[in-house]
Amino acid sequence: MPSVSAISADSRSPGSALGVIVVRRGVLPAGADEVTAEAGGRVLLVGDGVARAATGLTAATEVTLWEAGEFAPAAWSAALATGLDRGTAGSSPIDSDLIIMPASPDGRDFAPRLAAALRRQLVANAVAVRPGEIVAERYDGRLAEHVPVRGPVVATLVPGVRGVAPHPGVPRTRSIAPALPHPDAVPDAEVLEVLAADPATIALTEAPRIVGGGHGMGSREAFSQLSDVAAALGASLGGTRVVADLGWIPFERQIGTTGAIVAPRLYLAFGVSGAVQHTSGLGSPDHVISVNVDGSAPMMAMADLAIIADAPTVVAELRRRLAGAAEATAGTKAIGSGTISNGTISDTTVGHGEGSTS
Repeated sequence: MPSVSAISADSRSPGSALGVIVVRRGVLPAGADEVTAEAGGRVLLVGDGVARAATGLTAATEVTLWEAGEFAPAAWSAALATGLDRGTAGSSPIDSDLIIMPASPDGRDFAPRLAAALRRQLVANAVAVRPGEIVAERYDGRLAEHVPVRGPVVATLVPGVRGVAPHPGVPRTRSIAPALPHPDAVPDAEVLEVLAADPATIALTEAPRIVGGGHGMGSREAFSQLSDVAAALGASLGGTRVVADLGWIPFERQIGTTGAIVAPRLYLAFGVSGAVQHTSGLGSPDHVISVNVDGSAPMMAMADLAIIADAPTVVAELRRRLAGAAEATAGTKAIGSGTISNGTISDTTVGHGEGSTS
């Protein structure tokens, strides 16, 4: 995979690049700050709770807020394209030749609709945006396609492929309220329910919490225990290329340059040495915890909390304690009005008529 490179500030003319980010309930999607940085700091936030979400951007220099309510990509696309369709770019917030969106679930849904409404080329899964060219990953990152750009374009940027330098100042902010078309004119799918993602099956690229394991876990059995720990913590399970090659995890759970490029808020690494092929696919997690017997391992150096200990032993103890906590919670719910004190259940009948058990 080629090195990631953003359009330099010197080569970008005013209004030539703009990040467009969908916000749900005030929460930014994965890759939002990276898109903002790739667009030179100019960003449009659209959805519900956009003002609150804007406070989470660190690379923004100019923020446009559109409090548009629930996700409606068809209606939003039509509203944003109205000014350009009449050849009056100034009446549309989309006044840029290059539109960049996160390759998040909402971004992947919104981007093709917006590209069609704007009559623009769409380049999906970009890893680098350069003057006249976009580099996009294909075949799960095994191939880099160099796509020539000769006119206005919409691109989706893969989360975790670039770093973000915080903007030191306060971004300029404005609010807009484009007129939405009548629902009958531009129908959108009706959302009946939004289901929470299952950490065990969610794509690693979208996982906010990841428990990762390396060769230091020692065995398939220990990795199975690590999977139990991840499930108990509500996190997704990942690993290094070595453990994927050993068959301890499926290849789609591999993290790194030859696997998934991730962008978690929390990464817990057990027995991971921290080879560059792995760490270069981690993005910039907010918090990193590493457990390893080698205190000088690269993964330990980049951790916020580094624990020098045997990873399989720590995992086994974590699994025991988490299982005990889960059983205690279930027991508390089951005994109703009973109380637990110092490991003893009292004031309730449990089992064969006994008043208490310990």
